[in-house]
Amino acid sequence: MRLRAGIVVFPGSNCDRDLYYALERAGFTPFYLWHGDHRLPPLEAVFFPGGFSYGDYLRAGAIARFAQIMPAVENFWRKGGFVMGICNGFQIILEAGWLPGALRKNSNGRFISQVVSVSLYGSGPLSDYLGGRSYRLPIAHAEGRYVPGTEIPSWSLRYEPAPAPNGSYASIAGFGNEEGTVFGLMPHPERACDPYQGQSDGLDFLRAIARYLQNR
Repeated sequence: MRLRAGIVVFPGSNCDRDLYYALERAGFTPFYLWHGDHRLPPLEAVFFPGGFSYGDYLRAGAIARFAQIMPAVENFWRKGGFVMGICNGFQIILEAGWLPGALRKNSNGRFISQVVSVSLYGSGPLSDYLGGRSYRLPIAHAEGRYVPGTEIPSWSLRYEPAPAPNGSYASIAGFGNEEGTVFGLMPHPERACDPYQGQSDGLDFLRAIARYLQNR
């Protein structure tokens, strides 16, 4: 069975089409969801794509967290659905308070665009699917430096080798909650899912997510 995945499109999203293509290749049936929607169709997963929602005014993700669709998405994952945010999507998830901590400006004060290696550390719901190898994925952000809150993630994706290019705490590139229902990361797997993009580890990454959801 192909998994139904919604992609939330905000004003300023710019990776939604890339993500649609990547999810299709990874075994999902993707649908676009508008930020002004109040309800979700039947889905197995919701993805927040990268971009600059609402122009990143105030802070990245700070306005998108108040979008009309957000209560429906929160209700979805609190009832066991799966939500994943990529780059700006990760920023939105943290601004909404669905995961602890925050993303701040890179330590060098500059926009970073490069390919990095990441690996999963710790024992979590996705360990059996994403663990055991590293992934070469691109990053492209100005606010990707993770700063922890009162809770430290028990499992996370980490940049290798340390230190992180953006100064992120413990070289964290992404992490999720203990239930495995919310997951966010700064690297872009959808930009590394076809040989013409120069790397295809992102397709393996998204296929691992699909296997996780199929076996839940």
